[in-house]
Amino acid sequence: MQLIDIGINLGHQSYDTDREAVIRRAVAVGVTQFVVTGSSLHSTAQAIKLAEQQPSILHATAGLHPHHAADLDDSTAAQLEVMARSPQVVAVGECGLDYYRDLAPRAVQRSAFERQLQIAVRIGKPVFLHQREAHDDFISILRAYLPDLPRAVTHCFTGNRRELIECLELGLYVGITGWICDERRGAHLVELMPLIPRGRLMIETDGPYLLPRDLRPRPASRRNEPMHLPHIARTIAAARAESVEVLADHTSECARFFFRINANNDL
Repeated sequence: MQLIDIGINLGHQSYDTDREAVIRRAVAVGVTQFVVTGSSLHSTAQAIKLAEQQPSILHATAGLHPHHAADLDDSTAAQLEVMARSPQVVAVGECGLDYYRDLAPRAVQRSAFERQLQIAVRIGKPVFLHQREAHDDFISILRAYLPDLPRAVTHCFTGNRRELIECLELGLYVGITGWICDERRGAHLVELMPLIPRGRLMIETDGPYLLPRDLRPRPASRRNEPMHLPHIARTIAAARAESVEVLADHTSECARFFFRINANNDL
């Protein structure tokens, strides 16, 4: 069984002291490839550097999270586009809208989102999307660009049935995290899992965030890491009434197709 973590913030400072050990622990439990998220110029540069060091295991995205939307001026956008053209970069993003935290003005978020979609269209790469409490605006903006985008995944989907169906009808791929393991916030996702067809579902940890709440025994640290992806996979597989091996096969095949990455045959 091989799993692919399509969203891991591996450049985060919480991994600075044991990043290689984090990768080894994940590989030991079957997580064989990772897409390292770029959410600012700095983290994008880190993601690319990491992917250059281990190209059979690590790949990168290039983007500015909506929390950093105010940073996307002309100079930053130009730098981001250069980074996004790197061969290690397999998608533009993390980009989108976040009306839950509102760390940047909403109009600024919308503008930054569009500029990154335009970059993705120009360079012909898929997009890695963030949306929280902003579904209608998110879809309204995205809809205009979808015909010219290769592919789009709504990363860390946490929405309701209507939102999921609308995303699927528009052709979006769906990334599911350990949010589904949170009985307080994610229980509604369980009944939605059978709605996502094979070939459109991918899985992720979003580490170091979103440590699954139902891990037993409870880890000493609240830091999430990709070795917990099999736990998330088992939860999703149970919700879909399929084996974890079947889930691993089709989600990994989907990730390789979406990001245009080759299987890691070195492991």
